[in-house]
Amino acid sequence: MKKIAKTNVARLLDQAKISYSLVPYIVDENDLSAGHIAEQLGEDIEQVFKTLVLRGDKTGHFVCVVPGEDEVDLKKAAKISGNKKVDLIPMKELLPTTGYIRGGCSPIGMKKPFPTYFHETCILFDYIYVSAGVRGLQLKINPDDLVKYVGATVCDLVSDK
Repeated sequence: MKKIAKTNVARLLDQAKISYSLVPYIVDENDLSAGHIAEQLGEDIEQVFKTLVLRGDKTGHFVCVVPGEDEVDLKKAAKISGNKKVDLIPMKELLPTTGYIRGGCSPIGMKKPFPTYFHETCILFDYIYVSAGVRGLQLKINPDDLVKYVGATVCDLVSDK
């Protein structure tokens, strides 16, 4: 088995002495969905979280981390972040804003620290997955450690099913 190259995310967690695992998966350029990643990892989609960057009309950029098969509820995200209106940022703004590309956006180590919100189901699990900062690599981590490290708020962020 080849050695997994450490990402900036892994180096930051090492500095903070936070336990995690780097878990590789096969990237499908035509399917960057969390569902594909969960399938590759053999894990429940509810434990594979995606990192979304939004912009509010009052506060500017902020981050929502939600279960892979769920959609962020823009009304809930606006309310929790202190905005009247929010939208996902355009894809072309993701790299210049965060330093990450689509399919490799992590809540850890963005160019600037943004207010971050995790969907409340994250704390139901012993571990969750988020991007390790590159396509093809997930971070398996205790959600409490992750929320504390990024200074996130845990709240209800997704549309009711």
